[in-house]
Amino acid sequence: MNIENTQAQMRKGILEYCILLIIAQKDAYVPDIISKLKSSRMIVVEGTIYPLLTRLKNTGLLSYRWEESLQGPPRKYYSITEQGRAFLKELENSWEELTSAVNSIKENHNS
Repeated sequence: MNIENTQAQMRKGILEYCILLIIAQKDAYVPDIISKLKSSRMIVVEGTIYPLLTRLKNTGLLSYRWEESLQGPPRKYYSITEQGRAFLKELENSWEELTSAVNSIKENHNS
């Protein structure tokens, strides 16, 4: 079994949650999102992020605006919607339940 593949699947499963967390803190431009994910060791590529952002926008969780840039073309900044904040709250509750369950299993395994 390939550990890198399993790790990648685990990261992919929580990527949507992480992106919403980042954008909820501050409106974000894709390179900023990628940089924050990479600095947190959630290694991703642009090809993974754009379809996910489009899906989140199409479901009403995110919106975007264009801003002029001093260097190059205008930039698309994403922001979280009220619906997105409500969804993020639900994800946070799910994350807490999931980590609690995993930690419980881990503690029982180590006993």
